[in-house]
This record gives sequence, C-alpha cells and structure tokens, in this order.
Amino acid sequence: MEKIWAAISLAIVALCILLVFILYEKRKMSPKEIALIANLAAIAGLSRVPFAGAPGVQPTSFFVIVSGYVMGPMVGFLVGALAAVSSNIFLGQGPWTLWQMLCWGLMGVVAGLYKKISKNKRQSRLILIIIGGIWGYLFGIIMNIWHWLAFVYPLNFKSFLASYSVNFWFDTLHAMVNMLFLYYMGPYVIRVLERYYRRLKTYELPVEDL
Repeated sequence: MEKIWAAISLAIVALCILLVFILYEKRKMSPKEIALIANLAAIAGLSRVPFAGAPGVQPTSFFVIVSGYVMGPMVGFLVGALAAVSSNIFLGQGPWTLWQMLCWGLMGVVAGLYKKISKNKRQSRLILIIIGGIWGYLFGIIMNIWHWLAFVYPLNFKSFLASYSVNFWFDTLHAMVNMLFLYYMGPYVIRVLERYYRRLKTYELPVEDL
C-alpha cells in the first residue's frame, strides 16, 4: 500500500514537468534561443559528470541558477530540467530523473523570479549567493522525499528525519559549493551570458519572419 505513494508522487511530478513544457511550446522562441537553452543544459549536465564520485559537489546548480537569473524563470526551468536528463545519460536514468528535473527546474525558476524583483546589483549578488546556499539544502530535501516514499517504511515524520540525516552533510557540501561558485565565478559568467543574451534578443527576427 505504501508503495502507491511513490507512484502517485512520481505521476504528479511528471505532470508538473509536462505542463511546463506545454507552456514552453506555446511561447514563440527563435531557433537561436532554443539552441542557447540546449547548450546551457548540456554544459550544466556535463559539468556534473566528473564529480559523480563526490555526491555533494553539483556544479550543475550553479549553471542552472545563473541561466534562470539572466534569462528568466521559464528558461531557468528548462535548463535545469534538461540538465538532469543530459547528465543522467552518463550517470543512469531512472524514476529519480524526474525528481531531479523538478529540483533543478525550480531552482532556475526561483533565480529567474528573483531577478525580476531585484533592484540593487550589489545586494542582488549577495542574495543570489544565499539563494544558492538555500537550494543546496532544498534540493536534498526534495530528493529525499522521493527516497523516503520509495524505499523507507513506515512513512512517518520520524523515519523521514532519520532518512534525511544521512544526507545532511552532502547537502551542506552542495550548499557550500553553490555559494563558492556564485561568489567567485557568478559575476563573470552572468556578465558574459547577459551580453550574449542581450545581443540575441536585439538582433533576432520574429519567429514568423524566419
């Protein structure tokens, strides 16, 4: 009976991801923008592969956050979701892929939404670093929900805490790596990506004219 919850949760996650992709299909994006999203997702996904032996080190999160921050919530979700798929081509696909798509997708959404409301550039950089740290833990919590529903019995708050405590230090490392990447590399990568994206949006033709 308890295994049904894992299946139900997986179906809900799959439906949420599908809805986002349907919304994306309704947007008019140029081939150049689609190619940029695909390249960013590939870079984000492949950056994870060399660190597969270090479960807390996730450079993918850095690329997803800066992509969402520069290009908006929708693109942030797409880069995050596709990065999970591309990295798992090498690391192994499974039901967990959908949960990773959701986690990294939401990470990109939050970064994109923050960019829309941020005013002060210096403050914006600091808060973006904090967002990276928070998402190091949120990523682990959400992924642990999948592990808890699928493999841990009985399903109660005590068993969830016991399950999550095993991964807490990996999540701490994830959070620290996110913050370090955003502190040292964030300004440069964001500047380059903003410049390229601005030129792309300035010179591209409307889709109906292509």
